[in-house]
Amino acid sequence: MNTATPPTGIREVVSFSLAEDIGSGDITADLIPETKTISAHIISRDEGIFCGRPWADEIFRQLDHTVKLIWQTAEGAEITDGQKILQLCGSARSILTAERTVLNFLQTLSATASISRYYSRLVNHTAVKLLDTRKTLPSLRTAQKYAVATGGCFNHRMGLYDAFLIKENHIAACGGIDAAINTAKSLHPGKHIEIEVRDLEELQQAICAEADTVMLDNFAIAEIRQAISINKGRSKLEASGGIDEDMLVTIAETGVDYISIGALTKNCQAIDLSLLVD
Repeated sequence: MNTATPPTGIREVVSFSLAEDIGSGDITADLIPETKTISAHIISRDEGIFCGRPWADEIFRQLDHTVKLIWQTAEGAEITDGQKILQLCGSARSILTAERTVLNFLQTLSATASISRYYSRLVNHTAVKLLDTRKTLPSLRTAQKYAVATGGCFNHRMGLYDAFLIKENHIAACGGIDAAINTAKSLHPGKHIEIEVRDLEELQQAICAEADTVMLDNFAIAEIRQAISINKGRSKLEASGGIDEDMLVTIAETGVDYISIGALTKNCQAIDLSLLVD
């Protein structure tokens, strides 16, 4: 069902999240006899795309590996209101201590996957690739980008280190488009170079300087079509800048290569999931 590869670093993020919640100890769970065992379910109260199993698995791997997890929904699968996601069997203390951390990951990542699936379906009649951005929750960059891929969209660069994205302020500080691109090539040969342009004149400069990708920042539909005609396939073209659901399909149908959408990771509303003791 899901073809996205879980990122590295899950163990560290889960460890931090558990420490953040449990601190010196779960004093409420201490009310429960240490030997008490229970069966519980995580149930969906929403529709969407399920995502986050690797994080839930890691939570119990660290907190209490004796708790048995019986998954009843596949990663990347559609879920509906009332659907059982996961059955948990084992220590009542462990299950209830882990409850909020597990739900936080599952609700957030399922929300990201759900909006990504929704947007991807809107444009699946075109060849465009929808890209995420770096507008992610702190410490959840790789997790949310995994969820974007689970939902059917694509990842832009992971951070500031793996590709150039030369924006307006960089261009001004470097002394122009040519200078910025040429310096990028000399500093890190082979790294992907993307540059943001504000008009068709800057587009021409970026193409002549042989940028790998040119970001069309807040271009009108007519300007995007002109840009595609001018470019003639020399650079990849990416539309960006406040693109919402209403504009998405029209932009995709122009034939642009990519559309980047910050909303995939920053505007998603958590999927409603609950843990209930049987």
